[in-house]
Amino acid sequence: MPDTLPDLAVRKSLTVEAPCAHAFTVFTTGFDSWWPRAHHIGKADLLAAVIEPRAGGRWFEKGIDGSECEWGKVLVYEPPSRVVLSWHLNGEWQYDPDPAHASEVDVRFTPDGPSRTKVEFVHRHIERAVGAEQLRAGVDSEGGWNGLLAMFAAKAKETAA
Repeated sequence: MPDTLPDLAVRKSLTVEAPCAHAFTVFTTGFDSWWPRAHHIGKADLLAAVIEPRAGGRWFEKGIDGSECEWGKVLVYEPPSRVVLSWHLNGEWQYDPDPAHASEVDVRFTPDGPSRTKVEFVHRHIERAVGAEQLRAGVDSEGGWNGLLAMFAAKAKETAA
């Protein structure tokens, strides 16, 4: 058995047609404006997806019935350049409260001129999760971060005008 776990990180890089501060805001406090309603883990339909704007804040969903389901925590909140979120979902898309099983979503925003932003996205430590291979396959798919980041970029562009 190998001494180290395989690196299952998902890495994406994209350019967003919006100023850096705006892109950061749309990704974080504007998270609910672009997150698809079908992407939820709670029993109730999704009312809102929330990233609380501070280190130590929660990353969670609110259901239309008033319920809340945790997704993780805000580990780093450095506007307008970086946000890091712990991801506590496993390969079955269920919440796993054990921090030893959590992966991390690290998003960095760098100005690329006055009205464009380079976004470097890494979903790392997936190998810690129960069902890691299944989780990686899901987050590295069109229905995963590929499509989600495209939705984010479109919303940032649309609202930057």
